[in-house]
Amino acid sequence: MTDGNGPTTERARPRRLALWRTTTFRLTAIFVLIFVLFAVSLLGYIAYQSSILIQRQQLVDIERELGQLNREYQLGGTRALVLAIQRFARGPGPGIYFVADPSGVGIAGNVIDVPISVLEEPGQHTFAYERDRPSFGDEDPNRPEARGMALVRSFVLPSGYRVVVGRDIVERRSFAVIIFQAFFWGVIGIIVFSVIAGAISARRVLRRIDAIGATSRMIMTGDLGQRVPVTRRNDEFDGLATSLNAMLDRIEQLMQGMKDVTDNVAHDLKTPLTRMRNKVEAALRDDRDEDAAKRALESTIEECDHLIKTFNALLMIARVEAGTPASAFEQTDLSAVANDVGELYAPVLEDAGLDLKVEVPESLSLRANRELLGQALVNLLENAIKYVPRPDKGHSTVTIAAREAGENVILEVADQGPGIPEADRERVLERFVRLEKSRTEAGSGLGLSLVAAVAQLHKGRVEIDDNHPGAILRLILPRQTGETAA
Repeated sequence: MTDGNGPTTERARPRRLALWRTTTFRLTAIFVLIFVLFAVSLLGYIAYQSSILIQRQQLVDIERELGQLNREYQLGGTRALVLAIQRFARGPGPGIYFVADPSGVGIAGNVIDVPISVLEEPGQHTFAYERDRPSFGDEDPNRPEARGMALVRSFVLPSGYRVVVGRDIVERRSFAVIIFQAFFWGVIGIIVFSVIAGAISARRVLRRIDAIGATSRMIMTGDLGQRVPVTRRNDEFDGLATSLNAMLDRIEQLMQGMKDVTDNVAHDLKTPLTRMRNKVEAALRDDRDEDAAKRALESTIEECDHLIKTFNALLMIARVEAGTPASAFEQTDLSAVANDVGELYAPVLEDAGLDLKVEVPESLSLRANRELLGQALVNLLENAIKYVPRPDKGHSTVTIAAREAGENVILEVADQGPGIPEADRERVLERFVRLEKSRTEAGSGLGLSLVAAVAQLHKGRVEIDDNHPGAILRLILPRQTGETAA
């Protein structure tokens, strides 16, 4: 459907169905089932133990009354026993009392009749009974009839009289029924409220998931500034949203960096390509001057070398930012790397009118990629050579230093040039950033970007400070960075 509310209805129907299939709802149903089973077991056990306890108490009461009747019989004989039973029978309570002569005819008690089997077989019995207005002794015309179940003990006196003493167990059974009724309605209530709670919880979870999905759809349409909402509950969804937002920030940063790189590449390549074309075109027009054509070709080769160098730098930065396998990291002697690079570049700095000083300990090791650290140090030196002015008198000094700082190792290059303004110290680490606005100097603005990429790969950072005069570019690396390299 494409008209009216059709699409909304189609989307809403699966969502309502999905509510019953959510993990939250299923877990709630499992917990409800477990709780119901536990409640059934617990309440059943309580009802059973309560019934047993009441029965035991009734048996204790029966034994106590039998002891009293036995004492009455021992002191006063059969007559005293009958009088005592009549006294018990007239009293309130669930007591069952009955005494019969040797022929089985009842002569006292509060029940109409007792089964013959109970009278003939002494011991514990259970039977249904009727309790009416007393047929023996004093009658109370207002006393109601009663029916029920009795738990009794019967015995035969030496004189042949049969005595039955017991308790009504209807109340005990009614108590069990009350417990089970309460249990039944309690379980029904638990199930109903648990289903409601599960549906509400699942709905809230779906609402959070829908928010993440809506944000994803907006991002896929091109709005990279969208972020997953984060509430103040600080729950697992907020943790997930925070991680996703950090990932989206990184993606947006990379996309913006790609855009900047594209713009800068277009700007930096357009000028040399235009120069190359103009020189070649001029050489073609002036085909009589072989020296001019030769110079045009040499200049074109220089421009091509510059372009190749720029693309190589971009490729190296891309590879470094993509990560290096942990196997490419090894225990590296940073002092040896600094000495090797210093020995290699000392003549270059001397030709540029600069002195090179290397101040490193005899041995300073860390887990790192030796080639990348060497390339980063080379870039720092080339940056100093490029921007440190040639002194009229004496020599400016470029210093390579390395030292330990707690769990970190610091490699730094200090020069005595113009320095880097504090406002530009973060920006110079980006690609194609050159503080020389006219871009007439040779270079592509990628040297320090590679240094920053190497530091990031090693889980370190780059710091830039003043050297009064000049600048200090400091590479701070953790000793065990190779263990966590991607």
